[in-house]
Amino acid sequence: MSKRDYYEVLGVTKSASTDEIKKAYRKVAMQFHPDRNPGDKAAEEKFKEAASAYDVLSDGDKKAKYDRFGHSAFSPGAGGGGGFSGGGMDMNDIFSQFGDVFGEDMFGGFFGGGGSRSRSSRSRGQRGSNLRIKLKMNFEEIANGANKQVKVKKHVLCTTCGGNGAKDKNSVQTCGTCNGSGQVKRVTNTFLGQMQTVNTCPTCNGEGNTVTAKCAPCKGEGRVYGEETISIDIPGGVQDGMQLSMSGKGNAGERGGSAGDLIIMIEEEAHESLHRDGLNVSFDLYITIPDAVFGTSIEVPTIDGRAKIKIPPGTQSGKVFRLKGKGFPEVQGYAKGDQLINVNVWTPQHVSAEEKAILEKMQQSPNFQPKPTK
Repeated sequence: MSKRDYYEVLGVTKSASTDEIKKAYRKVAMQFHPDRNPGDKAAEEKFKEAASAYDVLSDGDKKAKYDRFGHSAFSPGAGGGGGFSGGGMDMNDIFSQFGDVFGEDMFGGFFGGGGSRSRSSRSRGQRGSNLRIKLKMNFEEIANGANKQVKVKKHVLCTTCGGNGAKDKNSVQTCGTCNGSGQVKRVTNTFLGQMQTVNTCPTCNGEGNTVTAKCAPCKGEGRVYGEETISIDIPGGVQDGMQLSMSGKGNAGERGGSAGDLIIMIEEEAHESLHRDGLNVSFDLYITIPDAVFGTSIEVPTIDGRAKIKIPPGTQSGKVFRLKGKGFPEVQGYAKGDQLINVNVWTPQHVSAEEKAILEKMQQSPNFQPKPTK
């Protein structure tokens, strides 16, 4: 089943501001919230669909990729097996990530008799920031896909404390405010009945624990600045300026928080003789006047080597020959471009007296008069 356009799901235009997208998501989520539609699978799917749309359109990087490539930017395997992120969300993801859209945690509990919807019992430390790198690729790598081993300087997990930021295990205590749950609950009476809200504990910031003595190497952050070699699988057919992301390969989070994403921008290296035009690749071939008249066989460069082509007698300048399947593949598709060979008949700029005499004689021949219709 094909996915609906994310802008259509939220009822906004591509030019909508971040606030407009947020308000639109709140409206749709309130309409299809599972507690308002108990047992309604269709409403639950619309609720998930809206969350997926908001996850993409509220993030500048993801929105830019979606605007350029649509849903294919987040298709499974978009990273060629290298861990590129995208795809749907489950209910726990939605409840844990987007409660802030509704001020007090509407996702914590909704209607009826003090009933509440459980979410993850505690949040971990602060999420790490995304990391951006540029990756240069030549034509052959782009055509066939490539694995790149890239050394990245970034925040990595502190191996001394294991990421919790504590000096030792005795320096970690259960939070007295939330009793280790990472949440505080409040029940209020509304005209619809009792409503229970669940908010992040202000004492431990949702971690459930407090640290009494900090780890010295990381100064309590649970991470240190270091270097990591990351294996990146790039699918064939990427283009200059395309952005790919690897989930969890960015900067490590603080005190056990999830790591950010690694954003990879593709930089296409120029080829010495080939030029890219979408999925096709072109080559400008220059031949002599005798070769154009008599015909010849000639080798031309391609992405993956050299190929021999035949130039038939009487070939005109501007003729285009096509090598099927010698272009670039389509990302996440089955189409493949061709190589176009543009023929140019080379005209000498200086001639000798002997050459001039020969050309003047040919000039008088009717056979050398242009006949474009024949």
